[in-house]
Amino acid sequence: MMLMVRTLLRRSLLGAVLVFGALPAAGAAENDGVFADPSRVASIGGSLTEIVFALGRQKDLVARDSTSLYPPAALELPDVGYMRQLSPEGVLSVNPSGILALQGSGPREAVDVLKKASVPYIEVPETFDHEGILAKIRAVGKALGADDEAAKLASQVDARLKAAEKLTAAVRQRKRVLFILSMQGGKILASGSGTAADGIIKLAGAVNAVEGYSGYKQLSDEAAVTAAPDVVLMMTGGGIAVSDAELFASAAILQTPAGAARKVIRMDGGYLLGFGPRTADAVHDLAVALYGAAIGE
Repeated sequence: MMLMVRTLLRRSLLGAVLVFGALPAAGAAENDGVFADPSRVASIGGSLTEIVFALGRQKDLVARDSTSLYPPAALELPDVGYMRQLSPEGVLSVNPSGILALQGSGPREAVDVLKKASVPYIEVPETFDHEGILAKIRAVGKALGADDEAAKLASQVDARLKAAEKLTAAVRQRKRVLFILSMQGGKILASGSGTAADGIIKLAGAVNAVEGYSGYKQLSDEAAVTAAPDVVLMMTGGGIAVSDAELFASAAILQTPAGAARKVIRMDGGYLLGFGPRTADAVHDLAVALYGAAIGE
């Protein structure tokens, strides 16, 4: 099996060489986070594409990935595939002058090939918090040579985030929120710590009902009951759709406060979990949905 994997990887690398030319030695495309030529950038990651548009630099984009659905004008750009299932051939086929990719893009083998190609590759770190959004904006601005525009946008987003977070500053009884990604076969796939869902729940002044693990994992019925969420939070426009009927057919969910009150909040996935220029609005909307009159909204 290992031999087969190595053989397939060698063939993939060979294919990239045949189509796009010889790959230079590792590190040949290293940079200091700035594109020498930002005129034809392939943006990998929905939030990065949003930031590029918010900076007014959309003319520099030559392609986007399939998570880049906002603003609507982004859909006019060629789609090079899902950010976690990239192929070097697909990304390089648009002849980019630079590749701007969100941390976590993959698979690792494809990213390794792209990093070794003659096209500069800039990876933008991501943390799911207030400062992480501002750092992301500054990194994109630096990459495109738009530092002044990025400083202005970061300042605006910072002020809006602070205002949105202030809404729940005086809330004493914090809601416990269970973010469910899917319920295939009745199994609850829920968000732990270190995720975008965990980050947005905290920014909205609530508590992630799941503790003890990071990432997304299946919850046992017992764990779901123990989590005792006041609210279930789910995406629209992403994940696997779960109707209210399916959600509240779960015996585990019905034994929670959220189930008893049939309390579920649904928000667009890119808007809710994007951690980009619109996140302050998402925080505001989630806070209002969670607390309503308690925060004067």
